[in-house]
Amino acid sequence: MAVASVAAALLAALGGALWLAARRFSGPRNQRQQGGGDPGLMHGKTVLITGANSGLGRATAAELLRLGARVIMGCRDRARAEEAAGQLRQELCQAGGAGPDGTDGQLVVKELDLASLRSVRAFCQKLLQEEPRLDVLINNAGVFHCPYTKTEDGFEMQFGVNHLGHFLLTNLLLGLLKSSAPSRIVVVSSKLYKYGEINFEDLNSEQSYNKSFCYSRSKLANILFTRELARRLEGTNVTVNVLHPGIVRTNLGRHIHIPLLARPLFNLVSWAFFKTPLEGAQTSIYLACSPDVEGVSGRYFGDCKEEELLPKAMDESVARKLWDISEVMVGILK
Repeated sequence: MAVASVAAALLAALGGALWLAARRFSGPRNQRQQGGGDPGLMHGKTVLITGANSGLGRATAAELLRLGARVIMGCRDRARAEEAAGQLRQELCQAGGAGPDGTDGQLVVKELDLASLRSVRAFCQKLLQEEPRLDVLINNAGVFHCPYTKTEDGFEMQFGVNHLGHFLLTNLLLGLLKSSAPSRIVVVSSKLYKYGEINFEDLNSEQSYNKSFCYSRSKLANILFTRELARRLEGTNVTVNVLHPGIVRTNLGRHIHIPLLARPLFNLVSWAFFKTPLEGAQTSIYLACSPDVEGVSGRYFGDCKEEELLPKAMDESVARKLWDISEVMVGILK
């Protein structure tokens, strides 16, 4: 009887998932206009994307390349980044863009490990020497639900990579962004920020560690950082906005354990309901290049529309305190 009940429940779940999937794909799937957008919209613009070798970052890079941007891929694993870059060049060629050789100057791979402040500084030093301008910075890379580990500098990994690494990167590149103005900064956060809290007594999670909470905290930090940076950038013609991409099928959840027997159902549900990387990347692309958000700064977006934030994400005193402490943590201030 118990086995029959479980089987019936699984069949019902599968049937429901299939029905909902059919409904999803029978209607308008997303707001992206396939092949849309002026291919020259980003011509002459240089865009830096962190974590651009896979998932959202790769999809964002592909679309901005199609729109004519010069894209710098800032990635931890250079070999994987070079492989992804080769695929992107081939895809652009097949889509009718420039050939593999013709895109060499438009797609650049640079090594960047956000878990190492030394790497971030070396990356920025080299980029400032080689690049005359930077029109868009997209802080996309991130880690999710990883076991408790520390960065090279001793920070809890999720807070260290998702917040502190990007905090230092952005600050070191602000001069170039200002000299290239009008320019934009795009920060990828998550709806899960709602479950995070900024505990100034234990930012490094040394007293206790919950991987879900720590991820949410890092994403809340992204939003607070964005809002405080927007305040500091008033009058510079450099804008900064933050977004959530929704639930996307990427390798970000590689640390989540799914029981073997549940994987087929999970795969079906994710296929039916999760966004593809290209769908998830639409808001990043929108904030990077749309004329609709020219001059807009300090806002939170989802599905290419502005959304409201919880009060804790708009607390100016917390944002300023987090900024001041982050400056000390990354060594901007001693």
